[in-house]
Amino acid sequence: MSEVAIVGAGMHRFGRTKGVSGRAQAVHAAREALKDAGLSFSDVQFAFGGSHSAGDADTLVSELGLTGLPFINVYNGCATGGSALIAAEAAIRSGQHDVGIVIGFDKHPRGAFDTDPAEHGIGSWYGETGLMVTTQFFGMKIQRYLHEHDLGAGVLAKIAEKAFRNGARNPMAWRRKEISAEEIAAAPMISHPLTQYMYCSPGEGAVALVLSSADRTREYTSSPVFLKGAAFRSRRYGSFEVFAPWTAIDRAESPTVEASAAAFEAAGVAPSEVDVAQIQDTESGAELMHLAETGLCAHGEQEKLIEDGETAIGGRLPVNTDGGCLANGEPIGASGLRQVYENVQQLRGTAGEHQVPGTPKVGFTHVYGAPGISACTVLTV
Repeated sequence: MSEVAIVGAGMHRFGRTKGVSGRAQAVHAAREALKDAGLSFSDVQFAFGGSHSAGDADTLVSELGLTGLPFINVYNGCATGGSALIAAEAAIRSGQHDVGIVIGFDKHPRGAFDTDPAEHGIGSWYGETGLMVTTQFFGMKIQRYLHEHDLGAGVLAKIAEKAFRNGARNPMAWRRKEISAEEIAAAPMISHPLTQYMYCSPGEGAVALVLSSADRTREYTSSPVFLKGAAFRSRRYGSFEVFAPWTAIDRAESPTVEASAAAFEAAGVAPSEVDVAQIQDTESGAELMHLAETGLCAHGEQEKLIEDGETAIGGRLPVNTDGGCLANGEPIGASGLRQVYENVQQLRGTAGEHQVPGTPKVGFTHVYGAPGISACTVLTV
């Protein structure tokens, strides 16, 4: 089985780009990734890509090149980008191909995501009670989590404060203004205990990554980043996930627990060895919960970890160094790949003002989405 490396990374700035289609943003990201790898699109043997609202990824060949390559569309909610990456990794690891590209992009209209309950096998009552607006679900879930682990709600504002502080240093981020924890806590309440600035917003953006077999990396770059582990899992009976119309008496772990454990095992790396992590933060509570579910700390330890500044860029375990979803927004098809793009920059030492000090060697990413799916990666240099 061939090892896999990321040899090119490109991104279109997240946020709102008036007059630029989601497809155009994807083409820009793809060309940047190819340029980074010193390749042309005609050199690429296959592609995986996906978008939720901006069109079919395979049609990007109209702009990138009509080369006849197999280009497979991926549609998997917030884990679309992560799923595309895992599929591409498998294609190379199996020996079927040597070099390919993964593209994730989106351009969402303003306002909350408008999802039909029927698409998830749920009755119309679920939407009529307001639960398809995920702010409600996340509010309920973090209320229960804070209670069960004796954590104070004040930590949620500090998580968001860190996100906006990091985003202010990142030229690719959407929200580039620092906001204090006090201002975040005092913002309008959306779904208790989560205020306006504790939620991310649908947005726009694109990311592309060029992957190759490890034995060919030096043909493309002097600074490869190796994809040592990648795993994807869906929910089990009893886990409490987005768009779940009921809760079971028996409780099971989140798919994040299984996906992260599988990624670490495949990589031969322990969570304690991670130097920089990108964790799904659809809202502040998600980052809090996922820190423990991924094994980066124990349940209940997060509050002290955050209070002590350990998850800041200069801390022991820097988390969401590019500002996460809170500062970047959530273009669904691109979010998971944004996390990987950020870790590639961190491990190369090219992240600029939001670079982690020292020489990080191990990066971890985690993306989570409806209706209870999770994709994780472990990257090394």
